[in-house]
Amino acid sequence: MKRLLMLAACAAALASPAFAQDAALERAVAQDYQANLAALWDHFHRNPELSGLEVQTAARMAQELETLGYEVTTGVGGHGVVAILRNGDGPTVMLRADMDGLPIAEDSGLANASTARQVDHDGTEKPVMHACGHDVHITALVGTARQMQARRDNWSGTLILIAQPAEETISGARTMMQDGLYERFPRPDYAVAFHVASGLEAGLIMVPEAIAYSSSDSVDITVRGVGAHGASPHMGVDPVLVASQIVVSLQSIVSREIAPLSPGVITVGSIHGGIKHNIIPDRVDLQLTVRSDDFEVREQLLDGIDRVARGTAVALGVPDDLLPVVTRSQTQTTPPTINDTPTAAIVRSAIAAGMGEDILIERRREGMGAEDFSYFIAPDTGVRGVYFAVGGTAQGELETASSHHSPFFRIEPEPSVTAGVTAMVLAAEALFAAD
Repeated sequence: MKRLLMLAACAAALASPAFAQDAALERAVAQDYQANLAALWDHFHRNPELSGLEVQTAARMAQELETLGYEVTTGVGGHGVVAILRNGDGPTVMLRADMDGLPIAEDSGLANASTARQVDHDGTEKPVMHACGHDVHITALVGTARQMQARRDNWSGTLILIAQPAEETISGARTMMQDGLYERFPRPDYAVAFHVASGLEAGLIMVPEAIAYSSSDSVDITVRGVGAHGASPHMGVDPVLVASQIVVSLQSIVSREIAPLSPGVITVGSIHGGIKHNIIPDRVDLQLTVRSDDFEVREQLLDGIDRVARGTAVALGVPDDLLPVVTRSQTQTTPPTINDTPTAAIVRSAIAAGMGEDILIERRREGMGAEDFSYFIAPDTGVRGVYFAVGGTAQGELETASSHHSPFFRIEPEPSVTAGVTAMVLAAEALFAAD
């Protein structure tokens, strides 16, 4: 009976224009920002940590969530934090935020610009910056945790909050799953996350119906040859020529093998070989990133790379025992992030009803960025997922806004955090009432 009453209440609220004036939620989030979240964002922005090294960030997240009464487990899949709030019968909803920074020296001009440095996994000390807005994400997760605790009369079920490490190396979600996230803790019915976007005006929200982010795979190709004098190329097998032809031929996979309306990208981001003008080397190394929007095209691209590399080498006379070696990274890889369309509709309706229709925006993607949130909502998990975007750039500054992963990257924290908190709360409450 309680469940039916909640469903009826949710449906009535979503249908009511008055719900758009949820002054209580907006006021609570605004007050929380002034009292707690502004200082928390400032702390995280000044103290970023590299992927897989989020020791202090994870500790602060655990402390914040424990203080709010959540059951907290640390060290999941590295430095991952899992927090649970049980509130009677109902579905399980998981909300996720990523928490790692990037090896970039900040040049944003902000008063609280990061000056942090950290020794990375390779033993090299590097500058660290929140150049992708993860400080906004984790701050908003704490704000969401506070509102969900305060509004427990509005929902029933189990809430799981995830502070995820190592998103920038697209490995943290996978390691959390490998560490038994869905076996050690309640398996969610729904999973939701958002990303702050410098390409959107602060406070605006975009909820894709289906594809949110592309897949990403890192591929290495070792092209081998036979060294010789540069003046006598016929005495060797030139891997520079072979590698150059492979780079060009790889584009035929996208242009001639993939359907024209199916996006795909093969980019060679690095090519290294040789040490001197007049020496033909015996090896050239290529590094590739491969992107697609669905599972079938992804495999088609990856299979095609191996075939083109080997076939090009054969055509140019490379001996069988020196054919290229193609290696797919087992860590820098993630499937496409594809929203569950009916669930995205629920989230979109809840945000529109609670924040107003004018806050929602639709825009075509301009690139094929990737996100490892996809591991949490992969088809074999049965978890229905939604990933949305929250604008982060001040009005009138979109044309000059710096991209993510730039030393000049900057976000307007207050409208970004408050919009993120409000949208996440509305989405979670709607999903608790959806089943």
